[in-house]
This record gives sequence, structure tokens and C-alpha cells, in this order.
Amino acid sequence: MAPNSVAVTMEKPDNFSLLEINGSDPSSFPDNKRKSISPKQFSWFILLKAHRVVSSLSWLFASVKKRLAFSSKTINEEEDPKSRGKQMYRFIKACLVISIVALSIEIVAYYKNWNLDLVNRPSWEVRGLVEWSYVAWLSFRSDYIAPIVITLSKFCTVLFLIQSLDRLVLCLGCFWIKFKKIEPKLKDDELDLEDASNFPMVLIQIPMCNEREVYEQSIGAASQLDWPKDRILIQVLDDSDDPNLQLLIKEEVDAWAEKGVNIIYRHRLIRTGYKAGNLKSAMTCDYVKDYEFVTIFDADFTPSPDFLKKTIPHFKGNPELGLVQARWSFVNKDENLLTRLQNINLCFHFEVEQQVNGVFLNFFGFNGTAGVWRIKALEESGGWLERTTVEDMDIAVRAHLNGWKFIYLNDVEVTCELPESYEAYKKQQHRWHSGPMQLFRLCLPSIIKSKISVGKKANLIFLFFLLRKLILPFYSFTLFCIILPLTMFIPEAELPLWIICYVPIFISLLNILPSPKSFPFLIPYLLFENTMSITKFNAMISGLFQLGSAYEWVVTKKTGRSSESDLLAFAEKEEKLHRRNSESGLELLSKLKEQEMNLAAQETTKKSIGGLVRPSNKIKKRNMVFKKELGLAFLLLTAAARSFLSAHGLHFYFLLFQGLSFLVVGLDLIGEQIN
Repeated sequence: MAPNSVAVTMEKPDNFSLLEINGSDPSSFPDNKRKSISPKQFSWFILLKAHRVVSSLSWLFASVKKRLAFSSKTINEEEDPKSRGKQMYRFIKACLVISIVALSIEIVAYYKNWNLDLVNRPSWEVRGLVEWSYVAWLSFRSDYIAPIVITLSKFCTVLFLIQSLDRLVLCLGCFWIKFKKIEPKLKDDELDLEDASNFPMVLIQIPMCNEREVYEQSIGAASQLDWPKDRILIQVLDDSDDPNLQLLIKEEVDAWAEKGVNIIYRHRLIRTGYKAGNLKSAMTCDYVKDYEFVTIFDADFTPSPDFLKKTIPHFKGNPELGLVQARWSFVNKDENLLTRLQNINLCFHFEVEQQVNGVFLNFFGFNGTAGVWRIKALEESGGWLERTTVEDMDIAVRAHLNGWKFIYLNDVEVTCELPESYEAYKKQQHRWHSGPMQLFRLCLPSIIKSKISVGKKANLIFLFFLLRKLILPFYSFTLFCIILPLTMFIPEAELPLWIICYVPIFISLLNILPSPKSFPFLIPYLLFENTMSITKFNAMISGLFQLGSAYEWVVTKKTGRSSESDLLAFAEKEEKLHRRNSESGLELLSKLKEQEMNLAAQETTKKSIGGLVRPSNKIKKRNMVFKKELGLAFLLLTAAARSFLSAHGLHFYFLLFQGLSFLVVGLDLIGEQIN
């Protein structure tokens, strides 16, 4: 041993330590006073650390409490039991309370060095009532609770693997399409552009309801479609309940009509059935019988001028073709984190799901807009029905059962908007996931009795409805939001790493492949998809069991954003429209300004107290608070704390970041907030 080294060995062979110090620096040998720390000092150190932790937690709870109080006026709609289901929130609270109690017991057991060996001890070796209670809990948990959780987790794992296999098969189908360069081809020569009489009669429908922000750009884009003026008719189907907005939309329609566009404004007096009722009412007009095709654009969709020339020719020489669906593209996909994550999902939906189903099955769900229908196919399939909130999927399924084929054009894009606030996105997803379950209940007998092949029936029932609309939200919520945190308190049922880490990351990679620029958002996407599972699960249950919120229809909030090309195209149009404004239009604008001034004067009068006028405050954007997401956030964070005690590694990090993801969403800190 080196001369400048000192070794100290403990006597007990099973507990020894070796200290080796090189060098003769006296600073390496602090005196005993500096080396030893008194128990009092150590206690103060522990108390200081605990105080910091408690302060952080108290700040967090204070922020939540403040947000709850601030949003008390706006939260009622979101938590209305008729619209969202209060039972789910109660269930989450019960799980949270149980987890907190279990965590408290585990903390006591951790610091008292209790472990699973207590179960095997004789009863006379167990000391104290608390220790005896802990032993009883371990025995009860092992004999009764763990088997149930293990069985449920295995069931969800099987569903998870089946759904993952479906995703993999879809991606392989997409790769095959790209490799073989398979795409829909025209069966006949293209339209004779020199002879306008060869162009079929096309009806354009633009359904809208209180779309103040986007009505101008959608009407303008439809009016500029490159198609003979005498072979096209644009119906603006306005269901707005605001009289002022109705007048503005009518003025926009009249302005385009003056320019020679064949366009009409239609407003229903009895507005029932939401979008399906609006479209159904429009199809009853006498002049519709003169048209062969109908194209539908939602109010925020702006097709390019050559849209009809890229879609209509596919119907020529193909009498069995009932629908041509175009792809969506998004002008605000990079607006915030929420829109980026939505873009990943929708790129996979169009690039993979729609394209693969269109090529190999000639069937997919109609997206409700940016599609061209053969009017004969609509009529033979029963037309628009108001029985669900997914009228687009309803008509697609009925047309498929009647033998009509669909074509998806991945290279024809129509720009639109993504919801920029979590509140709007959540309501949209609730409608998109409750409607299919309503439809499944209604269509199942028709599918079984239909004359289509057994393979197509199996695809509709097991893949289209059960696997992608029911099983996906069920296992994602049950497995990752309920079972996983509970297994932290039930070690016998602990999930392996490949379930919570490896397979989800692989599937997320597959989902991101159609949008490779989104690769840096892989982990946020994975966490956010699990966060959205509670909304999708709740919607699926409400639709399956016909609960009140299953029939809820809320128009998705729009911002009226346009791409650069749209802005350049419409700038000149706006200038000309303002110059040619009729006197009635000017009168309308003056009336609207008058009303705004009167309202402002009334508000000022209300604020005036004792002859003094208070300065008007700027309207602040209010964040919503989503209680179910917050409840799951604290459940997952509690489970993360238990996982930390057990040094579970990846389990801890997954639960921690997933809990923080729920917390961010629950406090409405993702996306833009709505006034």
C-alpha cells in the first residue's frame, strides 16, 4: 500500500467499508467537531428540506384553487352532468382518495422498514396495531385485489397488442402503395375543356352556423371554382341564430351574385337536426334534380380553383363510384403545441387509414367535407339522417352497404383550420367519438342483414367500429390511466416495461411517419394521446349507452386564419367588394356600428358610480379548468411518488410526466384560450 494511504476496516465481515485517502494534505483530515453533525443540526436540515417541498406543493394547490375560483363561471358547462357525465369524475376522485391513503400507508411502511417479509412472519412476531394492519392489508391485497387487477391488465394488454398490430398492418399497406405507386386512375378520357356542355351539373353546399370568422373565405373560395357558370350552383346553407350575422352572410352572397356567380343564400326557419338537418333540407329543393353531383365544404374550408377538375373526372366511366374524398391540409398546424399534435393524428388518418382503406377496400368513412357525392348514391342510400352526430359516417356506411364504391385522392388537398384551444378540441373529439357508437348500435342489424360479402361485414363490425372506435379508447384509458397507477400500490400486478414504454413508442413512431417534421414531438404526442383518452373513453361510453351528452353538438370554434396564398388571393377581392358595396350594405354597416356604440355606452353607464366613470378594463382571456383531467393528474402523481419509493425507474418517469401532462391540460395551459 502507498505510504500516503490510510485504510480503515470494520470488524463485522458482513458490513465493512474501506476508506483510502491519497496525499498528506491536513485538510483531508477534518477535526472531529467539523466532521460530526449533531442530531439537532440534522433535524433542522431535514425540516428545511421538508419545508421547501411543502411550500412547492402548497403553491401548486393554491394555483389550482385560484384557477378553480377564477373559472367558476365558465366551468359549469364543462362539468354539467347532462353533458359530460358526473359519474366519471366521481370514479376518478374515488381512485385518487384510495391512492392517497395507500401512499400514506406505504410511506409509513417505508420509514419503518416494513417489507413483504411481514406476510410470512408468525402473528406473534408482528408488533403493534399499525404493523398488524399493514400485514392484513398485504395479505388481502395479494389474495383478492391482485388477481382481479392482473386479469384486467392482461385483457387490456391483449386489446392493446391487437390494435397495435392493426396500426402496423395499415402502415405496411401504405408502404406498399408508395412502393408500387398505386393511385386512382381515370377510366376514361378527361373532360373536354373546350366544350362546356360536357361538364356535368355540380351543386356546391356550404353549411354553416354562426361562422362569423370564416364565412367570407369559404364563400369566396367556392365562388372562384374553375367550372362553367351555368353548370354549377352554390348553396350557402346558413343556420346562424344571430340576425346581424345572417345579414352579413347574405350581403356576401349578394356581392358574389352581382359578379355573375350562380349562388343563393338559404336560411331555415326551423333549425333541427344540426348539419344533417341543414343538408337534408337543402336537398329537398326542386332544382336539385337537375344536378348530378354535390360537393360539400364546411365553412372553414377553402378549396383551390381546380378542385372540381381534379375530382369530378373520376366519376366518368365509373358508374359504381359514389364518393370522391379529398385530403385536408391545415393553415395553422404550426400555431401552437396543440395544433402540432393534432396534425400528427390527422396526417396519419389521411395518409394511412383513408388511403389504405380506399385502395384495398374501396370504403372509408366520409370526412363530412371536401368530398364529392353522386346524388344518386345519396338518394339510394336514404339521404341525410338526423339520428346521430356523425351524419357523414352514417351516409358512408349506408352507401357501402348498398354497393357504392369510394375513392380517396391523397394528392388533392383542401385547406382548413385546426382547433387552437383545448376546450374546442375536446368538444370536437367528444362528438367524433360518441357518434360512431350511436351509429354502431343503429347500423349493426343492417350490416348483418346486408348483401355485402362476409369479409366486408367483418371489416365494418370488427375493424371499422369495434377496434378503432371502441377498443382503442377503452384500453388506452383503462390500461394507462387507471391500471398502471394502481399497480404501483399492487406490486403483484406490475406491468412490464414493454407495455408502458417500448410498444407505445414504436406505435407513436408509426403515427409520426406521415409527418416526419413532427418527430421532435414524439414524447409530447405519446403523453397527449394518453391524456385525451379520458375524453374519448367518456364519449365512447355516452354514445354506446345513449347518455345525454351523446347528442350534444357544439360548433368548433374557428379563428379565420388564412394561408399566405389565400390572403393574396382575397386581398384584391375585398378591395373590389368594398368599392361596389350597395347602399343597403352601407346602411347595414352603419347600423351595426351604431349598435356597437350603444352597447358600449350602456356598459359605460353601468360602470359609472357617483358621477365618476370607471375606466373600462380590457377583456382578459379566461382559462377553463377540467376537473377530470386534474383528478387523473393527481392520481398519476401520487402513483409516481409510490413508484419513487420502490425505485421503479422508467415506471416513475412515465407516471411523473404523464401526470404533469394531465396537469397542464387540466389547467388549460395548452393551446390558445378562448375569450
